[in-house]
Amino acid sequence: MAKKKEKKAGKRMKKSEMSERLISLFHTKPNETFSLKQLSSSLNLTTHPLKMLCADIITEMIEDDFLQEVEKGHYKLNDHGLIMTGVFQRKSNGKNSFIPDDGGETIFIAERNSAHAMNNDKVKIALFAKRKNRNPEGEVIEILERANDTFVGTLKVEKFYAFLLTENRTLANDIFIPKDKLKGGKNGDKAVVKIVEWPEEAKNPIGQVIDILGKAGENTTEMHAILAEFGLPYVYPKNVETAAEKIPAEISETDYAEREDFRNVTTFTIDPKDAKDFDDALSIRLIKPGLWEVGVHIADVTHYVKEGGVIDKEAEKRATSVYLVDRTIPMLPERLCNFICSLRPDEEKLAFSVIFNMNEKGEVKDSRIVHTIIKSDRRFTYEEAQKVIETGEGDYKEEILELNKLAQILRKQRLAAGAIDFDRVEVKFEIDETGKPLSVYFKESKEANKLIEEFMLLANRTVAEKIGKVPKNKKAKVFPYRIHDLPDPDKLENLNWFINRFGYKIRTSGSKTEISKSINRLLDDIKNKKEQNLVETVSLRAMQKARYSTENIGHYGLAFEYYTHFTSPIRRYPDMMVHRLLERYLAGGRSVIQKKYEDLCDHCSNMEQVAANAERASIKYKQVEFMQDKLGMVFDGVISGVTEWGLYVELNENKCEGLVPIRDLDDDYYEFDEKNYCLLGRRKKRQYRLGDPITIKVAQANLERKQLDFQLAE
Repeated sequence: MAKKKEKKAGKRMKKSEMSERLISLFHTKPNETFSLKQLSSSLNLTTHPLKMLCADIITEMIEDDFLQEVEKGHYKLNDHGLIMTGVFQRKSNGKNSFIPDDGGETIFIAERNSAHAMNNDKVKIALFAKRKNRNPEGEVIEILERANDTFVGTLKVEKFYAFLLTENRTLANDIFIPKDKLKGGKNGDKAVVKIVEWPEEAKNPIGQVIDILGKAGENTTEMHAILAEFGLPYVYPKNVETAAEKIPAEISETDYAEREDFRNVTTFTIDPKDAKDFDDALSIRLIKPGLWEVGVHIADVTHYVKEGGVIDKEAEKRATSVYLVDRTIPMLPERLCNFICSLRPDEEKLAFSVIFNMNEKGEVKDSRIVHTIIKSDRRFTYEEAQKVIETGEGDYKEEILELNKLAQILRKQRLAAGAIDFDRVEVKFEIDETGKPLSVYFKESKEANKLIEEFMLLANRTVAEKIGKVPKNKKAKVFPYRIHDLPDPDKLENLNWFINRFGYKIRTSGSKTEISKSINRLLDDIKNKKEQNLVETVSLRAMQKARYSTENIGHYGLAFEYYTHFTSPIRRYPDMMVHRLLERYLAGGRSVIQKKYEDLCDHCSNMEQVAANAERASIKYKQVEFMQDKLGMVFDGVISGVTEWGLYVELNENKCEGLVPIRDLDDDYYEFDEKNYCLLGRRKKRQYRLGDPITIKVAQANLERKQLDFQLAE
């Protein structure tokens, strides 16, 4: 009997199992010191071989810097560099990762070691001991800050419980919802659900319904779902609307007295045909032969929206208006953006203006920034203004033609200085009153668009120079700039390598101007060629993203040393910041605290990105909806993306994009060649390359996933 017992006690523990138990012990008590005897006791190691194995593992852990020997025979977790904070990234396939705050290499976190952290949570991790020839691995020991605990999906309601089914790629598990937390939600409803608990042993998180968006598949439901998915508001708070209603629209005597009067100068707006929020207007008059006065008049939003008030706080939070396919989610309440502030025709309005004196050569002889009162004489759509430019006939033709002539000179100067001329085709939908897409059309930027663009660029640049450009020994006051860094040299090399196959090349070294001029030559050479869209896409990917910052590094893409956003305060919060600081500094005010404004710049840059992603998701949704009745039809397209899971194809006719899954390429075993942007057949050596023409058949249109599936046409 005793013999049997001894044998049982001596049952060998595997080395990997003991390592895991030791790691866990040191992690749970990171500040404690253990002797070998204490470790043997804690792990219940009763036999000599197990104690010897433990001593061997401890020696390895010291070599791996996982442990330190604080005194002879006493060991402690070496937490120097082993405890890290950063961002957790969850993947539905369990291949989670951790990105350290200091930008070091990415660390793998297995699902069992994730502590149910959610995507983009700020977490603290403990690194596991380094293992030879293995990538670093760690476990989450604390969730510091939740990034998002709300999810959007479709309710599946059973007799005693319910689930939220999500298409979220970062959440592999459906969310369990107790029946009393459904908030009246029915089976098939789209809902917003908040995760309230994720028990340690449970496979599914537990949530409660926060809001019911409506029946899945209805247009408004789906648009609200897209907004909720990106954490964007889809309703305007009542208290903010109420505050806006109380703002008087009348212009006071003081305002008339303090402002320059432009009411009798020819002034008009040029905007898209569906626009209601007119941010900007242009005025023009001849001062003397050969010298024009051009006024860029911007809605004086901050006259009405006071800093720190309820409307301002809401605008700051939103940071931008969001433009979905069929609706605008405004940054400001409707009463302000579409009525009081909007520069509507035949109405007296308050503006913040940049006034230029320009000669026939487009040279700015003088400029000033002043508060004004204006009265727009006419509202032009881009199409109407374009018609005047093309025919030389129509309302205010002399003024429009003169402004167009000056704008073209400004543009020419800008491109000569090294600005990059990306002229992307935008996809637009014609939709009916229910939101159903009837047709797709392409919006091209014509002279009328460029006329407005050039004068807005000039105003933004002038404002930035006014504050940023100071004598050599003086420090500029804190100001939000719109900055754009030089392209990454590696990305330029890749771009060069990619365009070589089409017979093009660009400079990847030399001065800023030389590089941008060679990119412009490329963009010129590809105009109206079949590879235009593709090369433009890949070129754009090589560029850095523009963002807001108080640290000015210039704007590479525009070739401006100083640039800011001043011209759209109705739809962008940075412009409101610029208006306020400009007013403060012009009046002789002191500089503001940089950190506060840098944080605001970061927030606005992030929200701009989120809004752009939501906009793309709404376009994607409408594309899938548009293609729903075209199943089985054959279209010509071009390979617009190559990945390990298949080919993305953009259709020539309507620019809708879908996926040919790799499982459908069943004539061979295909390998993904990342560097060459292609899939290569192992046996037959057939290639599918980015930019190749291809004919497909529409196989599936999944609205839920916003995804089109294509098959190769026979």
